[in-house]
Amino acid sequence: MDTITFVIIAILFALLGFVGKTLLGRLKKKSAEREAERALAHARSEAERITKESALAAKEESLRRREEFEAQTNEARRELREMERRLSRREDNLDRKVDLLSKKERVLENLERKLSAQSKDLEGKNQELDRLLEEEKAALRRISGLTREQAKDLLLKRIEKEVETEAAELLHRATQRAKEVAEQKARNIVSLAIQRCAADHTAENVVSTIDIPNDDMKGRIIGREGRNIRSFEKATGVDVIIDDTPSVVVVSGFDSIRREIARRAMEKLILDGRIHPARIEEVVEATKKEIEQHIFEVGNQTALEVGVPRLHPREIVLLGRLKFRTSYGQNVLQHSTEVAILSGIMAAELGLDVALAKRCGLLHDIGKAVDHQVEGSHPQIGADLARRFEERPEVINAIAGHHEDVEPTSIYTILVAAADAVSASRPGARRETLENYIKRLQRLEDIANSFPGVEQAYAIQAGREVRVILNSEKIGDKEAVKTCQAIAKEIEQELSYPGEVKVTVIRETRAVDYAR
Repeated sequence: MDTITFVIIAILFALLGFVGKTLLGRLKKKSAEREAERALAHARSEAERITKESALAAKEESLRRREEFEAQTNEARRELREMERRLSRREDNLDRKVDLLSKKERVLENLERKLSAQSKDLEGKNQELDRLLEEEKAALRRISGLTREQAKDLLLKRIEKEVETEAAELLHRATQRAKEVAEQKARNIVSLAIQRCAADHTAENVVSTIDIPNDDMKGRIIGREGRNIRSFEKATGVDVIIDDTPSVVVVSGFDSIRREIARRAMEKLILDGRIHPARIEEVVEATKKEIEQHIFEVGNQTALEVGVPRLHPREIVLLGRLKFRTSYGQNVLQHSTEVAILSGIMAAELGLDVALAKRCGLLHDIGKAVDHQVEGSHPQIGADLARRFEERPEVINAIAGHHEDVEPTSIYTILVAAADAVSASRPGARRETLENYIKRLQRLEDIANSFPGVEQAYAIQAGREVRVILNSEKIGDKEAVKTCQAIAKEIEQELSYPGEVKVTVIRETRAVDYAR
């Protein structure tokens, strides 16, 4: 019984489980159906919302584009109206211009008719004038008894004489006006230049003297069997002269830089007291480096003082070397400084580039720094160096043409040439040999005496003036001016001289009679 009951109960539980499971499945199905219905309804509502929003956005976009189209259309219409107004105004202007041209055309037609009538009238008058002139010419030939060619020659000679006289008078007046205007300005410029640039005369030296403390030092300088002095001369390239003069040693050499190196090296050796070949070579080498540094410093300092910046380092070295170079007794570096200052002063007076003028003046003699080492004249050498250092064309031409070796292409070349002449010709700047001085005086007199009508000529004031006495019977007052200028021009072409030469022409009329 218990077993049957247990089976029945199990069957019942199984039936209850099946029924419960079936009911639970139905409940889940219904729940899922309701959930699906809710999702479907939500999707439908969302689709309707999206559809409405899309329709609204499409309407807004359509409305916006319509407004843009209307705005563009209105703008186009406004521009068309503006173009119509402009075209209307242009049409009115063209109408007015056509009317004005028509009026001018009528005026020109009237003028043309008047000019045609006047031309016919003038033609008739010209014919009448030609007839009267022929009658006058015939009457003149009858009265004078001259042919046409004779009268023409006579008239041309008279006109030529009058023209020559008038030309001489005009030339004289123009010269006087130019002198009056230029004399004061030139005097001021030259006076200012002399005040700023005047320097003492420097003689050319080829020896340097060195003081020694006692005569015993001479033996130490010479060394055993002369080995010290030979080593010194070999290292420096100069001659050492030790004579009977007490307490003095002379260093001789044409190369001033070598001579300066030798002088300084000798002073160091004397001060040090250790004099032997090894020490001599050591001191000379150190002195060479010292001189090289000194040359660079001198060149740089000169460029700064004059006001010429941004020079090539090699140009600075060449400038420094000019300190040890002289020309006719004048220090070339000092001369170059003077020329730079003079060129700057004249450029300032003329309203030119002062810095460029100073640069041209400072570098004009730079070729003299190496003219003993390179073949050619110093202007040519200097111009080649300037091209190598990429200087401006004005500077190159000023260097090459300051002695008129080449044609000047800028006014700075003329300024440098004038400044060079002023610096070289100032009192005490240079010295001249007696032979050259006498030859120049003789040549000045010969040039003046070569002109017709000159009776005597004298070179005075150290060759800076030529007095010329003319024959008053052969040369008139007007022709004397032309003769004076011709002599001055001939001197410019034939002679080379510092500064300027004044030509003074004297013509006098003498009357002689005797009382008996």
